Amino acid sequence: MSLNWIKRSERISGLPPYVFARLDELKARAREQGLDLIDLGMGNPDGAAPQPVIEAAIAALSNPRNHGYPPFEGTASFRRAITNWYQRCYDVNLDPDSEALPLLGSKEGLTHLALAYINPGDLVLVPSPSYPAHFRGPLIAGGKIYPLMLTAKQDWLIDLTAIPDEIAQRAKILYFNYPSNPTTATAPREFFAEIVAFARRHEIMLVHDLCYAELAFDGYQPTSLLEIPGAKEIGVEFHTLSKTYNMAGWRVGFVVGNADIIQGLRTLKTNLDYGIFSVIQNAAETALQLPDIYIKQVQERYQRRRDFMIEGLAGLGCIVQPSKATMYLWVPTPVGVSSTDFALNVLENTGVVVTPGSAFGDGGEGYVRVSLIAECDRLGEALRRLQQAGIRYS
Repeated sequence: MSLNWIKRSERISGLPPYVFARLDELKARAREQGLDLIDLGMGNPDGAAPQPVIEAAIAALSNPRNHGYPPFEGTASFRRAITNWYQRCYDVNLDPDSEALPLLGSKEGLTHLALAYINPGDLVLVPSPSYPAHFRGPLIAGGKIYPLMLTAKQDWLIDLTAIPDEIAQRAKILYFNYPSNPTTATAPREFFAEIVAFARRHEIMLVHDLCYAELAFDGYQPTSLLEIPGAKEIGVEFHTLSKTYNMAGWRVGFVVGNADIIQGLRTLKTNLDYGIFSVIQNAAETALQLPDIYIKQVQERYQRRRDFMIEGLAGLGCIVQPSKATMYLWVPTPVGVSSTDFALNVLENTGVVVTPGSAFGDGGEGYVRVSLIAECDRLGEALRRLQQAGIRYS
């Protein structure tokens, strides 16, 4: 029975369908039709978490003290592991008691930060294209999005000079993400210094998503926002264990940076959840303390897949510049074909799943994101199907 008098809130009704939920529907339908899907859509790493992480979780499960409610602010030992990781990787000193907060994944934290700080009508600067949580969180909070359109000509970097002064003066928060999902773009240290100076000048909170900190190739080392002098006075940085450590389903991440900003998020979260299962926090500590050889192996795996897929796409007439980081390729669609039409055509005719660039904002039109979440034999099968289906760029 339909209850017409039960209405969804405006904040929910105004949201477009979440692209990955829609893709799941299409994938389910394709499987019902007997298609052998090669899913390169979501950023969902293949394989299990590292064995030491699994063993740490099993051991923690045996401790009865880990089965009660965890501390709202996360366990002290996990917070120390987070701040030690920042010290080791970026030479950034953080107070584990006030400048680090564990999260139920970075998506949760990014969205709840918006609820903690954005009032209806507040102006929020968000790149387009960008990870959906960067603009959906502010939309749920009632904020007004001012898209910062990114282009290949600008190497997918935010052009701060293109932001009108009156917009900069009104803006409350700027979300950004380098290495970038979905464009794979990286930003030089000089850019981080410029964006910190810009935000301080206009009194804008900076929210940086460093989700792909360790998935870097060819000797490239991503920059942390918090390495920049003055950044911690105005900003926070989010990270997740989902990608590097194959812990996407564990739902664990963290935010670090300005203590006052983090306290606002913590206050909201104490009213919404009880934090992360202590067992998972114990396992996450182990992940952050893994030796460098593990990270190197992960980097080599994705670099190998990157090179294999770029060479294969070139055989179809599609030239993709090698990415310095992330687990994706940002692939142009054939001229005159929209990203959604291309993705649907590929799915229906080959069983290969890619994500339309328009899912990441209007600035993503004309591209699809390909996740490197399969071994080269499976990627080779995807390329073979594309060729067999006559999908070419030239």
